[in-house]
Amino acid sequence: MEENNDLKFETFSIHTAKYQTLLTKKFINRKTWQPANIKMVYSAIPGTVKQIFIKNGKKVEAGEIMLELEAMKMYNKILAPVSGTIKAINITVGDRIPKNFLMVEFQ
Repeated sequence: MEENNDLKFETFSIHTAKYQTLLTKKFINRKTWQPANIKMVYSAIPGTVKQIFIKNGKKVEAGEIMLELEAMKMYNKILAPVSGTIKAINITVGDRIPKNFLMVEFQ
């Protein structure tokens, strides 16, 4: 059997057992996990911004309605995840936004 010098085995330990494996390109090039930042509000679904109830610099309470997003003929109210001051609003009324779009930033 020929040995390819470009291959690099990785060793994993699970409990007391050790395993060697080759990592796929997909695994190596994956996007690394990062914890959610509660000061950033992203769209969960694509849609159209219908109303915005907040302004830059305004203090909001957790659970307060920030904006209304129309998606699939339904109006979704986007609530503030935390209490705080609005740093930036990255949308305007009428914008069609994709999934995972940064809509609002808190200070």
